[in-house]
Amino acid sequence: MIPFNVPPFIGKELKNIEKSIANNKICGDGEFTKKCHELIEKMTNCKKALLATSGTHALEMAAILSDIKPGDEVIMPSYTFVSTANAFVLRGAKIVFVDIRPDTMNIDEKLIEDAITDKTKAIVPVHYAGVGCEMDEICRIAKKYNLIVVEDAAQGVMGFYKGKALGTIGDFGCFSFHETKNYSMGEGGAVLVNREDCIEKSEIIREKGTNRNRFLRGQVDKYSWVDVGSSYLPSDMNAAFLCAQIEDPTIINNARIAIWNRYYDNLKELQEKGVITLPFIPENCTHNAHMFYIKAKDINERTELIDYLKQNGVLSVFHYVPLHSSEAGIKFSRFHGEDKYTTAESERLLRLPLYYGLKNDEVDHVCKCIYKFYENQL
Repeated sequence: MIPFNVPPFIGKELKNIEKSIANNKICGDGEFTKKCHELIEKMTNCKKALLATSGTHALEMAAILSDIKPGDEVIMPSYTFVSTANAFVLRGAKIVFVDIRPDTMNIDEKLIEDAITDKTKAIVPVHYAGVGCEMDEICRIAKKYNLIVVEDAAQGVMGFYKGKALGTIGDFGCFSFHETKNYSMGEGGAVLVNREDCIEKSEIIREKGTNRNRFLRGQVDKYSWVDVGSSYLPSDMNAAFLCAQIEDPTIINNARIAIWNRYYDNLKELQEKGVITLPFIPENCTHNAHMFYIKAKDINERTELIDYLKQNGVLSVFHYVPLHSSEAGIKFSRFHGEDKYTTAESERLLRLPLYYGLKNDEVDHVCKCIYKFYENQL
């Protein structure tokens, strides 16, 4: 069976973990955590990067930094993971979903402005599959209405929009380093702070609401509770695992891009004949090969294809069920406008195996199975 995902491992991780243990400091903000902060800041050119225990917690930190309060409204796509919405619901916000673009599966920037009310506080674009949203237009709207922009770049590490790293264009950005992501620490994430005036507050939130970082820098003689916060620091052993992979992020990135391109080249004939739809990458975006998906005709065809691939030793999966159709989505959100594409496109999308270490002959096998499934349509 070709698995859908295998967590990335380049071979240096264990040595780093052993060193972290030898340092006698395996809690948060040890040697490797600090090094990861420096590497992410260098990789993205953000003002401040802080590791968190998950991408979910990075979003929760961003919601606190955005000063989200009960009664505020936050605009985002429904086609995303639950954490995107839940982080803001926890602060008391009402989620306002708008439709997606069928080409990129990202939020349709043309629909955002009409969803804005006097209660709107923030816009949360989700860079699906590491392909950037139309950030110029989103930031223009945010500036016009004095709104916060929080980029959910959980899938966007090493993705770029017009040369700018995803996660660095809005006020705050959020990465995930879950085992299914391009770079992993098992469970983990990072918040990218792109505003100088919020750097100190982000440190306070991450350190349980205390000014401990100021104490460690010698700026105060003792630290105390100064604001809201929680314990968002990951173990330095987790950071050690991640550090091995992002010291040279091109090792994993280049391998994934090669796999993505092989899928595309192998399957493009099926798209040219109108049998399936392949991913679309806008000219102003540099993607990171986070995933390779195809779109079948409809949900029935997709289900049949998933079953067929499994019978032939390939594990493929569908992705998000739109949040607005879920029990909690009905309770905590509303969908503004028409759901023209969100549900319909989500029911067509099928993710193929893509991970660091996937072999060319395995990619070719997946593609041959897909051709075999559609042979009657060729």
